[in-house]
Amino acid sequence: MWILILCLFCVSIYAISVVEHWSIYRHWDFMYPFSAFASSFVQEDVKPRMHDRTFLQTAPILFIVAAVLSVSVLPFAKEFILVKLGTAALFINAAFAYIMVSMVLAGWAPNGLYSMVGGWRFLGQLIAYSMPIVMAITSTVMRAESMDMTEIVKSQYELWNIIYQPLGFILFYLASLALAFLPPFDIPNSLGELSGGVFSEYTGKKLLIFRIGRLILIFSLALATANLFLGGWFGPFLPGFVWIFLKTGAVAISYFFFGRLMPRLRHDHSLEWSWKYGTPLALINILWVGILLLL
Repeated sequence: MWILILCLFCVSIYAISVVEHWSIYRHWDFMYPFSAFASSFVQEDVKPRMHDRTFLQTAPILFIVAAVLSVSVLPFAKEFILVKLGTAALFINAAFAYIMVSMVLAGWAPNGLYSMVGGWRFLGQLIAYSMPIVMAITSTVMRAESMDMTEIVKSQYELWNIIYQPLGFILFYLASLALAFLPPFDIPNSLGELSGGVFSEYTGKKLLIFRIGRLILIFSLALATANLFLGGWFGPFLPGFVWIFLKTGAVAISYFFFGRLMPRLRHDHSLEWSWKYGTPLALINILWVGILLLL
């Protein structure tokens, strides 16, 4: 079973890469993941003249480790979790916080203007959108009365959280786009704005690690959405692990289609949206779930 799940995970990462390429260039290239991997792998590793050596080496590794850690506590099926934690819901948010740390290190290390501005922009963006994420997770924990991801999924047996608390789902979905710096929240690494932003000074294997880590991060956020709001492994006819991957794939693909339909938000506007509207609405969602539980 674990071999099958590993194969489905690799297929999911491949599919996410292909769909992302289509969303940018508007044509299908099913060899793109392999060609992008090969070109980055053999590319010369150019180092900026006055870089911070420790941070330059640490940032890509920390980024991909944080993405993998967030996947490790999420169920792939009823009895298939890499690491079963009683506080898994809290651990997910903690793992996502290290994405912020890695991006700040990545922006600071090259000692370049574009990368540094991109890093600080991402810091502000993640701090702003971590509040809706943690409060949306809190509302699912309230209903399940547990931080165990298995119990959160089981609490949706009769009614998925997307119906029970649709506002929480919308907030978590939008905050996920911001955390993965997908459109319309991609100002920190946009080519037109900052020539690649955080990643503008990275080449070769370091850039490859960032790209793979970002694909895993997108998969992790989609998998978290499937488990927290879309009933996890529950579904008719098909095995539970198949439903998990179908829901995860649908959410991941929707990230690219939905984001491209919206105009890119200016950095200050994206922060304003979260602090003025996203965080208060997340508090209202917690109040709503509390009222439903009392009733």
